[in-house]
Amino acid sequence: MQAKKRYILVFVSCAFLAYAYFGGYRLKVSPLRPRRAQHESAKDGGVQPHEQLPSFLGSPDLQELRLLPRNLTKGSADSPRQPQPQALPRKPDCRMETCFDFTRCYDRFLVYIYPPEPLNSLGAAPPTSANYQKILTAIQESRYHTTDPSAACLFVLGIDTLDRDSLSEDYVRNVPSRLARLPHWNNGRNHIIFNLYSGTWPDYAENSLGFDAGEAILAKASMGVLQLRPGFDVSIPLFHKQFPLRAGATGSVQSNNFPANKKYLLAFKGKRYVHGIGSETRNSLFHLHNGRDMVLVTTCRHGKSWRELQDNRCDEDNREYDRYDYETLLQNSTFCLVPRGRRLGSFRFLEALQAGCIPVLLSNAWVLPFESKIDWKQAAIWADERLLLQVPDIVRSISAERIFSLRQQTQVLWERYFGSIEKIVFTTFEIIRERLPDYPVRSSLVWNSSPGALLTLPTFADSSRYMPFLLNSMGAEPRHNYTAVIYVQIGAALGPNAALYKLVRTITKSQFVERILVLWAADRPLPLKKRWPPTNHIPLHVISLGGSTRSSPGAGPTSQTTEGRPSISQRFLPYEEIQTDAVLSLDEDAILNTDELDFAYTVWRDFPERIVGYPARAHFWDDSKNAWGYTSKWTNYYSIVLTGAAFYHRYYNYLYTNWLSLLLLKTVQQSSNCEDILMNLLVSHVTRKPPIKVTQRKGYKDRETGRSPWNDPDHFIQRQSCLNTFAAVFGYMPLIRSNLRMDPMLYRDPVSNLRKKYRQIELVGS
Repeated sequence: MQAKKRYILVFVSCAFLAYAYFGGYRLKVSPLRPRRAQHESAKDGGVQPHEQLPSFLGSPDLQELRLLPRNLTKGSADSPRQPQPQALPRKPDCRMETCFDFTRCYDRFLVYIYPPEPLNSLGAAPPTSANYQKILTAIQESRYHTTDPSAACLFVLGIDTLDRDSLSEDYVRNVPSRLARLPHWNNGRNHIIFNLYSGTWPDYAENSLGFDAGEAILAKASMGVLQLRPGFDVSIPLFHKQFPLRAGATGSVQSNNFPANKKYLLAFKGKRYVHGIGSETRNSLFHLHNGRDMVLVTTCRHGKSWRELQDNRCDEDNREYDRYDYETLLQNSTFCLVPRGRRLGSFRFLEALQAGCIPVLLSNAWVLPFESKIDWKQAAIWADERLLLQVPDIVRSISAERIFSLRQQTQVLWERYFGSIEKIVFTTFEIIRERLPDYPVRSSLVWNSSPGALLTLPTFADSSRYMPFLLNSMGAEPRHNYTAVIYVQIGAALGPNAALYKLVRTITKSQFVERILVLWAADRPLPLKKRWPPTNHIPLHVISLGGSTRSSPGAGPTSQTTEGRPSISQRFLPYEEIQTDAVLSLDEDAILNTDELDFAYTVWRDFPERIVGYPARAHFWDDSKNAWGYTSKWTNYYSIVLTGAAFYHRYYNYLYTNWLSLLLLKTVQQSSNCEDILMNLLVSHVTRKPPIKVTQRKGYKDRETGRSPWNDPDHFIQRQSCLNTFAAVFGYMPLIRSNLRMDPMLYRDPVSNLRKKYRQIELVGS
């Protein structure tokens, strides 16, 4: 009898377990999201049922459902985030293949901005916020811009859509009717809409823009995982009203001390909300604050009626809040908490990046800015809003080596993608551009390492390994030897005693020269072939830049003429004759000897991302004029190596021609000067490094040469003016000072061997 009871008990238990497993699974899933969402999650490698728990901190009626990051457990702070969807209706599915017209983008990637709307009956124009005007200005002054809508790949609204909070002073009304009047709207196809804020009190619904965006691409801050249309929309960062148009402040990490012993381990200072969406997390931060290594202070002292809404902890929180300076906390903390506010994004995110304070993200289901391209595991830490008390253990578990790496990456990302509105807009465009069928896709390494994707043009070469800044890191060697490019502006008579004649002979004796290219920009006719010195089987190409009245028959294997007035920037065109990685740029009256050329090339091979050469100059800040100054005098430092006698990588010719702002090139064209200064600014902007001066030589020009533009007294004044114009367009001064000089006596190999190898250099005076 006892055995029979045991069998019955076992049978009942098994039946109950079977029902719980097969019948209860659906009960665990279906209340949280619709069946279609379950299917999409499974299809995309989505979350598991046990991860679909709503937040215990707040009511679903007041806030969206937010999810636990996948595989994020205590002590695994670097695990990638896979957030669950929010309980909001999904936008109509759009993919580039279904909602975008690729045929508009095959020739060039151009952006058209709608002109401002006409004045209304009261004579007032629709309002435009300062930030939206900065976005429009960045586009209008860029190479993306076109005034021809038929040539445009993308369309940008003239209507300010940044702030779609109906209670905001920047809220633009009647947007649907305004969109209907746009001649190229076409339900938003090939349009991009920029937005920072959506929704309003009390729910701040993410999809509440106040108009139907249709098939337009949304470049939006605070995007949730369910509202983002993958591969179509772009998540951008939230930035404040004072955010700079260009360049912006550099990252705050000025030294790479290891380990960096900061005063505080984790910090946060900001407002909290006593009720409503986004209040739960910030209202709980006082549990983590200890005033020693954890400083997390909040205030409810904001808004017009905070006294009426305050809770019994407000006064104490406000007193603790006032004890700490926010900037001091940023600079003296290893980790900075970035909790969600009313919306998923926060100003604290960019502030922490700039300060080199590693962001600890506390905003479930937030799609981080440019997440499709940027590997945020290298720069940020994830925590979960529902497991707030685990945050101290998470940050304490991270090793010093990992902290060092994370901090370095925050600076790379800040300076390359987030330091200005211009960078944010251009990054958005480049992400969209890489979705075009025929445009090359840059690797994750390019996107997540310096100098970043904006300065790595994939149309330059089939592989990014040929970029100058990746040669050494990939263990690659520069291809071939070097091409000598001689820019001829004076065009003195060519004979055995002429500076140009001597220079060509000197180059042909070099053991590393591959080819000689002469760019003839002088008014004199091209010399006949018989007047050129013998080149010892080194190919010599002569290209007329439009200054001559006739071309010499057989002046060389190549003789080309360009129409119109020659621009001095033509010396930096990416000529197809330049097949080597190294370019030796020379003025026609340079007087270097062969040893100097060979040694400079040897140094350049070790620093292929920099300009390496002889004539050095310096910039300085002139307090009396409140402007940048330029000097050719001997100083204890230099920041410019003139391209009249210097080596650099041919990629910079491509970048100079295809990337630099047209405003910069126009300045050079109008002044017929300063192209060498501009090339130095470009290379320093890319590398964040100074050029390299080789040996003690200061003078590098033949003083007996006839009329020279460098002898013009206005020449120096022009260069001062150019320097300030360039810095204004870049938004900062890219040039970097250096005290380094490379000499054969101390370079790499044993001193005695190098002194024997480069004997002529010791005979050259300063």
